[in-house]
Amino acid sequence: MMSVKQNTIGREVTISGKGLHTGVDVTLTFKPAPEDFGFKFKRVDIDGHPVIDANVSKVKGTSRGTVLKDGEIVISTIEHVMAALIGTGIDNVLMELNGPEAPILDGSAAAYVKILGEAGLVAQSVDREYFEIKRKIVYRNPETGAELIAYPDDDFSIDVMISYNSAVLANQYASYNHQTPFAQEIAPCRTFVFVRELEMLLKNNLVKGGDVDNAIVIMDQLMPQSELDRIADLFNQNHIEVNKIGILNNLTLHFDNECARHKLLDVMGDLALIGKRIKGRIVAKRPGHGPNTEFARMLQKEYLKGISENTAPEYDPNKVPLYDINQIRKFLPHRNPFLLLDKVIEKGADYIIGVKNVTMNEPFFVGHFPSEPVMPGVLIIEAMAQAGGVFVISSQPSDGDYSTYFMTMDSIKFRKKVVPGDTLIFRLKLLGPIRRGIANMRAIAFVGDTVVCEGEFMAQIVKTK
Repeated sequence: MMSVKQNTIGREVTISGKGLHTGVDVTLTFKPAPEDFGFKFKRVDIDGHPVIDANVSKVKGTSRGTVLKDGEIVISTIEHVMAALIGTGIDNVLMELNGPEAPILDGSAAAYVKILGEAGLVAQSVDREYFEIKRKIVYRNPETGAELIAYPDDDFSIDVMISYNSAVLANQYASYNHQTPFAQEIAPCRTFVFVRELEMLLKNNLVKGGDVDNAIVIMDQLMPQSELDRIADLFNQNHIEVNKIGILNNLTLHFDNECARHKLLDVMGDLALIGKRIKGRIVAKRPGHGPNTEFARMLQKEYLKGISENTAPEYDPNKVPLYDINQIRKFLPHRNPFLLLDKVIEKGADYIIGVKNVTMNEPFFVGHFPSEPVMPGVLIIEAMAQAGGVFVISSQPSDGDYSTYFMTMDSIKFRKKVVPGDTLIFRLKLLGPIRRGIANMRAIAFVGDTVVCEGEFMAQIVKTK
């Protein structure tokens, strides 16, 4: 699979508006950032200009918006900003705020997408890293009916279903994949609220900056005009005469399912807090910021588990290997009885995962040992090195034949014996770029979830023809 480079913005851009819940006027400035910087917010109105990572580990509140908190530093209602960054293909950016909340603008991500488009996209030199969903991951909240599920897939997609006990807004569905034009079909979709919720939200110190210009306001049950006037006064809004249920502010919806599309926008923004782009299919039923961020924590935990070098790679024997034994023979000069790698199941920009099935028919068990068959440690090392050989040789230009030769082996440790019936899984990862035909790799061998051997290898790549 072709690698994708990380992106930042081409120049600094600024946008201003009031916060939905605080009602405070705030200015947000997007600035270019280096590779692997990720998304960070800086509070420039506070002494020391503290910085907060846009990471789910910093989420401290989800009441009608996602709130980051680090010590006494708070930044709220970030979900639309985060969705705009993901939707426009940005990986690294610094966001400077002079207040505690991102501007709500019109209640969508459209203005953010527009200004980021004006900043331009700049490709960087480092490959983008993905969190690839390897297994089904489920979050459920029986009390609210919220359910979010991640499925393995080759690309990123989201399906959202919402359901409300409302005559105006009942069941809606929305979807997104790599072919969906985010700027046109997702970004313009606005947040929504029911009139019956407004007073409660205000009493809970929320929506101080809410008005009919930054949300779809839904009236799904008739109220006396006096009650509508009283709620309008609470928000310092003009009185509106309403004699039927529907959209209170009489605006035109961008889409029949705009509310579901906005929930999809929120899911995308909240899942951006994992810190890595996702490769997988996300299905969300009745999502909200609480369920979204709890699900994001689950996914982040799965990602961190997957990159831990002492965690065994996922191995599905039913899956077609990346390289079978016949393809391996094209890369390696080894032959029976010294070809010790059966298949390669995964390969990335700087790593490879290989498999060796150990059977009683291995010729070395004849003498090692007749009464207690144990695979020689030197052959475990050789099998790992062959996986490394496939990695480096398959990465070379197709202008000749190549071989690899050991130069050094360091920090070799044997943790547990390997016996007939075991399946060895090898993970080898580059310790740095291949330079001048020299590759340095760290290798770990697993049986099940147990590390059986590990070490570091240096090999020379030689063109043989």
